[in-house]
Amino acid sequence: MTGVRNILATALAVVLLALPALARADKLQDVQKAGTLRVGVLLDAAPWGFKDAKGEAAGLDVDLAKQMATDLGVKLDLVPLTGASRIPSLLADKVDVLIAAAGATPERALQAMFSQPYAAVNLGVYGPKSIEAAKDVTALKGHSIGVAKGSTLDVWLTDNAPDANIVRFEDTPSAIAAYLAGQVEMFAENSAIALKVSEDNPSKEVQLKFLIRQSPAHALVRQGEQNFLNWINTFLFCHRLDGKLAALQVKWFKEAQTLPQI
Repeated sequence: MTGVRNILATALAVVLLALPALARADKLQDVQKAGTLRVGVLLDAAPWGFKDAKGEAAGLDVDLAKQMATDLGVKLDLVPLTGASRIPSLLADKVDVLIAAAGATPERALQAMFSQPYAAVNLGVYGPKSIEAAKDVTALKGHSIGVAKGSTLDVWLTDNAPDANIVRFEDTPSAIAAYLAGQVEMFAENSAIALKVSEDNPSKEVQLKFLIRQSPAHALVRQGEQNFLNWINTFLFCHRLDGKLAALQVKWFKEAQTLPQI
């Protein structure tokens, strides 16, 4: 019996020592206690997020962040990020949640947890009328395509259109500016951004040349923040039912999309 008691005592000691390491702060409770929700957004990717004529943050992601803070009963702190800094900022706890036009990938899921989709757009390659639209990716061969470096579109084109001339830029605005300046023949982006480019540049042709796929957008939290993720999914579910998510999609993207379930 003495030996058994010693073993149990040792096991209990190990558990007690491990408890501090196992304990995790609950992000949902942290946000409520702080009274502020820090949301990472893109402000260089209209109509997801951008600065309006008054210099104020606007866009679908911004509206959704405002609604989330309202439903939590806390103040909103919008944290402008770039595409490349989104997940690193989340992992460094510089933001509580990302609402930043983020698509889900297996690689990203190793670092963060994805919510249910809150919006959906189409990914594609856009260009002028002079380039014929195609359904086969091989038609992109030899064409120069501007794309934001490291984006979902960059990864897809690299894997699926190796014969295209993929020209990588630091961010989306740079890729679009290159297209508008005639430095590349086409650019790869989502349909919402392409629509905004067309509206802002009526003299420039922006037509869909190749459709890649539908791309849902998700909110992201850090790994292990299951309580917060559960709340966010409930938040999205409720606003899917009351029509607010659909209204945001039409308001900012001028189109209705059926959101996939995950």
